[in-house]
Amino acid sequence: MVIRKASIKRNTKETSVQVSVNIDGTGKTSIETGINFLDHLIVSFGKHGMMDLKVNAKSNDGIEHHLIEDTAITLGQTIDKALGSRKGITRFSYASVPMDESLAEASIDLIKRPFWKLTLLIKRNKIEDVSKEDLEHFFQSLLQNLNSCIHLTVKYGDNDHHKVEAAIKSLAVAFRNASLMDKKQKGIPSTKGSM
Repeated sequence: MVIRKASIKRNTKETSVQVSVNIDGTGKTSIETGINFLDHLIVSFGKHGMMDLKVNAKSNDGIEHHLIEDTAITLGQTIDKALGSRKGITRFSYASVPMDESLAEASIDLIKRPFWKLTLLIKRNKIEDVSKEDLEHFFQSLLQNLNSCIHLTVKYGDNDHHKVEAAIKSLAVAFRNASLMDKKQKGIPSTKGSM
């Protein structure tokens, strides 16, 4: 079996980010960004996606927006790299995940063609220690850099924390199932013969 692991270091004047991914892991995570709620979301993504994730991100300019954005970019690019050719994967998946009164759904196609649609329904200006616009930008940057077609939608909910957590968990479960190796799939899962 192909080992689906990758690491990327992204160093700019704004941030220093290192991410390591093992897609076929057990959900083991070590996440250090200095932003508690961001760490919590990435831990949930690894745990429920059954990926081993190691993320170490530091701000070089003291601007939280840059740190959140670059962490999401690097995480998405590292997962994309670890997927490799995507030969033999299931490719498509869907997950609906509740979190108390909230419900989120993710539909994913791991084709190498980036498209994303995001609806989080966040009402408050801040959730825990992250602003609404930075949370939305985290998801946008992650989805853009996964190099896949993803629709991620919070269907309803009252508590913004629950909505965002349901969203990351539904994305994780959909990704986990779409990235599984399909024993019946002998090559690239596309009628084009190429992803």
